[in-house]
Amino acid sequence: MNGNEGITLKLVTALSAALVLAACAGTQEIVDEEAADEADRRAAQERESAEIDGLRDDEFAEFQALDDPDSPLSERVIYFDFDRYEVKSEYRELVREHARYLRDRPDLRVRLEGHTDERGSREYNIGLGDRRAQAVRRMLVLHGVSEDQIRTVSYGEERPAIPESNEDAWAANRRVEIDYIR
Repeated sequence: MNGNEGITLKLVTALSAALVLAACAGTQEIVDEEAADEADRRAAQERESAEIDGLRDDEFAEFQALDDPDSPLSERVIYFDFDRYEVKSEYRELVREHARYLRDRPDLRVRLEGHTDERGSREYNIGLGDRRAQAVRRMLVLHGVSEDQIRTVSYGEERPAIPESNEDAWAANRRVEIDYIR
């Protein structure tokens, strides 16, 4: 082996060692990222568990009542007749149930979202959606809910539940949605 071959061999060996070290470092970065992701997932689960664990059993049951299909609180949409904003008698007990729930939880907030069907001008529908949301708001306040717990917004015709132009769609779009802010 002459001098050049010896230098070449040393360079190839050094280069090979550098490549192996670089590959190992890259693998370590991937492993570190995966470990960090897993740690983040565990921390999020622990925070969520702590939030739920922080509730008393009765609070946890009531918290679940909002999503329990057997609870009246799972129903959070009040429908209205065409061009009307009076809460129909069939929805009054539903509003009372939500009022009881809110009254017992003064730290809980709701947003009442008023909606209309597409008939009428944009301005008229914004006003009608607002009157519908205000009608539900007045009922909640009459049943003891603090005004500070309630926000109202009107979307008018802008957020249809069913984006079609027929009687069934129009009926589904004339509504107030009760949105609990958790």
